[in-house]
Amino acid sequence: MADIQLGAVEARFADIIWASEPVTSSELIKLAAAELSWKRTTTYTVLRRLCDKGLFQNNNGVVTSLLSRREFYARHSRKYVDETFSGSLPAFLAAFTSEEKLTAGEIAEIHELIDRAGE
Repeated sequence: MADIQLGAVEARFADIIWASEPVTSSELIKLAAAELSWKRTTTYTVLRRLCDKGLFQNNNGVVTSLLSRREFYARHSRKYVDETFSGSLPAFLAAFTSEEKLTAGEIAEIHELIDRAGE
């Protein structure tokens, strides 16, 4: 799948879909009106754009994701680390923690992630 880029507004709308899916297009219009103050036509335009990008699908008026929120942001995180830190996760973590220390809970969570990744 090609690299999918989202603008800030598209990302907010995508989050609404991910939080509500499967969601009918009529319900999505109501959600976008309430949360983004969008009209029906704006909702359909942005939805069509996100479907064209391969992120969502609209089958018979029911919108579902082709890529989960977690998968989408995992790909973007990996791309960021690849491009900015030459693919080095330790270099990224060193930069990330240089300004602000991790909490004990965050450290435990990272240890757990490392343990699971090593299995």
